[in-house]
Amino acid sequence: MTETASAYLNRVLSIYTPSSTYFDAARSHRSSIETRLDRHLGVKEMFETGSLRHGTGVAYWSDADYLVSLKGERPTPTTALNNVKSALADRFPATVVKVRRPAVVCEFAAGTETVEVVPAFTADSGYWIADPTGGWMKTHPKHHNSYVNEVNKKHSGGAKKLARLAKVWKYERSVPVSSCYLEMRAAKYADGETTWFMPIYLHGYLTWLQNLALASMNDPTGLGSRFTACSSDSNKSDALSKLGTAVTRARKAREYDANNQHTEAISEYKLLFNQ
Repeated sequence: MTETASAYLNRVLSIYTPSSTYFDAARSHRSSIETRLDRHLGVKEMFETGSLRHGTGVAYWSDADYLVSLKGERPTPTTALNNVKSALADRFPATVVKVRRPAVVCEFAAGTETVEVVPAFTADSGYWIADPTGGWMKTHPKHHNSYVNEVNKKHSGGAKKLARLAKVWKYERSVPVSSCYLEMRAAKYADGETTWFMPIYLHGYLTWLQNLALASMNDPTGLGSRFTACSSDSNKSDALSKLGTAVTRARKAREYDANNQHTEAISEYKLLFNQ
C-alpha cells in the first residue's frame, strides 16, 4: 500500500523526535556548570528552557538549553556573555566554549553533548537576556512554555508537531531563522485554527510566515519583548529566499495529496526537508 503524505510527515516526526534519554549526556554537565557559575558569578536559579523544556527538540540538531539567572547588577549583554564564557572556558579547558547570542555554547565531547547556557537577570516576573540583534530583551520562558502547552492541547499535539517540522526544515536546509521564533509562530498559527490536517496546515503555516515576511512577533503572553526571526538583515534575506522555496514545495505536496498522488507529494516533502 502506498504511503500517504500524512503518514510520511508522521514518519519524519518520528525520526526527529528525541528519545526520553536523548539529552541525558548533555544534561549530565548541568551540575558542574551551575557550580562553576555560582562560585564565580553567583547563581539565583538555573533551569531547562527552549526546545528541551517545551518538547519540541529535534534529534541530531537540538542542544540542551539552560537559563541561568545571575546575581548582582545587570551589566551590558556583551559583558554578561563574556563573563559566563570566561568562567566556563577556564573550568572546561578541553571543551570549545563560544558565544552565540543569547547563549554561551559548550561543546562537550567534540560537540556531541552540546549545552547552551543563557545568562539572565531577573526582571519582574521574567528575565532579561541578550537580544541576538543587540541590547537586552525581556523573556518569560515559563509563561511561554505554558502558552505552547495550552495551544498544543487544542489539536492533540498538533502545535508542537508543526513546530518540530518547521525546525527540521530550518536545520536540514540551513535556514538562519530563530528556533524560538518558529515555535512561537507555530503555536500562534495553531491557536487560530479550528481543525487540523498537517499537509494543509504545514503549507498554511509556511505561507503565513512568508506573508508576514518573517516580521518580529509580539509576545503572545503579552509579557515580554518581541520575538525576532533573524539576527541580521542578510540572514533574513537568506531565510526569506529559502522560505519561498519551502512554500512552493509545501503547496505542491498539498495539491498532490488532495489528488491522492501520494508518491509525488512525498517527493516534494523530501525536497522540503532535504531527505
